[in-house]
Amino acid sequence: MRDRVFNIPHPASNPSHLTSHIQPFIGTFHSFGARILKQEAKLAGRTINFTIFDDDDSMSLLKKVMKAANISKERWSPPALHHKFSTVKSELISPEEIMDKTALKIFHDYEAALAGNNAFDFDDLIEKVVRLFEKHSEMLKKYQERFRYILVDEYQDVNTAQYRMVKLLAEKHKNLSVVGDDAQAIYGWRHADFRNFLNFDQDWPQAKIVKLEQNYRSSGNIITAASEVIRKNKLQRPKELWTQNPKGNPVVITSINEANDEAELIVSQLLSYAKAKVIESNPNNSSTAVLYRTNAQSRAIEQALIGANIPYKIFGGLKFYERKEIKDIVAALRVAANPRDTISAERIEKNFNKGVATHLLKELPRLASELSILELINFFLVNADYFEYLDRHYPNARERTENVKELIVFAGEFKELSEFLERVSLLQATDSPAKQLQHLTSRTQPVVLMTVHMAKGLEFDNVFVIGCNEGLLPHQMSYGSTSELEEERRLMYVAMTRAKNNLRLSFYGTPSRFLYEMPADLTDFVDKTTQQRRAMPDDDDAYIEYE
Repeated sequence: MRDRVFNIPHPASNPSHLTSHIQPFIGTFHSFGARILKQEAKLAGRTINFTIFDDDDSMSLLKKVMKAANISKERWSPPALHHKFSTVKSELISPEEIMDKTALKIFHDYEAALAGNNAFDFDDLIEKVVRLFEKHSEMLKKYQERFRYILVDEYQDVNTAQYRMVKLLAEKHKNLSVVGDDAQAIYGWRHADFRNFLNFDQDWPQAKIVKLEQNYRSSGNIITAASEVIRKNKLQRPKELWTQNPKGNPVVITSINEANDEAELIVSQLLSYAKAKVIESNPNNSSTAVLYRTNAQSRAIEQALIGANIPYKIFGGLKFYERKEIKDIVAALRVAANPRDTISAERIEKNFNKGVATHLLKELPRLASELSILELINFFLVNADYFEYLDRHYPNARERTENVKELIVFAGEFKELSEFLERVSLLQATDSPAKQLQHLTSRTQPVVLMTVHMAKGLEFDNVFVIGCNEGLLPHQMSYGSTSELEEERRLMYVAMTRAKNNLRLSFYGTPSRFLYEMPADLTDFVDKTTQQRRAMPDDDDAYIEYE
């Protein structure tokens, strides 16, 4: 996106590329917030070299605060409290609304500890900016003038704090353009509120609404079937999707006995694809994905793929920046940049003996202004004897060493330590399967395994959606809420529309109610429990409708 914007042809009167003072900001909400906080650090009670704590860092600080206050972790769950804190910041509500006296004390102690560490947690990157905008009108005016035109992608996924940030910035000039699809709003559990998208023209009465209804990805049958499913949702902005693509194959719905049979069925179909040259004839342009509602569902399919010697790639496991060796190096660099960062200092103290830790904590801040990023990393590796440390403690030391080398390559792209640490903090909270997929170099593309949530924004020639059962999709936790059930239906819609050519859905036990919402003439039902092709089973009493 940045390359495209910076290379837009300019009129003859101004043929040069965008000059530095008018270059647009292109990035995520959080990176935008981090940039503003860096410029307004004093107003936010921090110095310019503040640290951005990821979830692990925030949890460590919270536990430290609870220990200092002599509050039992058995009685007060740190993850539950952390979720409450995130809710307060993401939804811009008063902590008194959802916290009792004890939780409120912990929250205020946690906020004070963040300031004491010269740090922000990830939610602060939005919430603290909004609070500054609301409190300091002159500051808000400055940024309203600086960002006179605002464009937002995936607007259906914004939370209350992000929504408020955009609204405040756009209030003066009203040059706001957003793009989104309410049918793909699947992040309610992350505090996203797609009603912000649905109510856009109420916030901006002069807004022009343009419906992008042509689909360029999927076959006609897939589009029609998915459209009929999502049509059942009541809270939405209706659209009539259409495509110029051929109708293509019917959507295959298969009933099997249990998860292992489902996995073997997929392996059989994959081998059939390969035999028909669907995969191997054009490996760069043919792709296959197996999607599921929960990560636990991957076990059976992974086992079956291994047994059949079919290469696969699973997404959603441990991210690069969550790996122990990466966090150790990043902690050292954070201490170098911000000596008041006690969480990073404690990580070094816990991992190394007292002599090594003391030396690192003393010398890293002193050397930060003298050495480059790569030199600082090398100082840490040598003085901690880090590669020997990995060999001594981990059977997969070679793999961990390769991870360190990859971090060094990435760090070499930055001149400023603060810029590198900011980028790492932002990357830690972002899964990017699309970027990872670009680097797969196998001659035959491996089968991709991931949750439906991870698959959003991606596309594949062939898609299997497994576990289309009541209790899984929709998940049983959604049964008591109409809004949550509708989000599950949107999840099914997202899963179906990842497919370009072939879509196969399978279930065992009670079939998902969503399967009954697809037109029978667009589906091919196969009953593997009896080895017959027939109509979907009667849906009487199969599930409960909630009003």
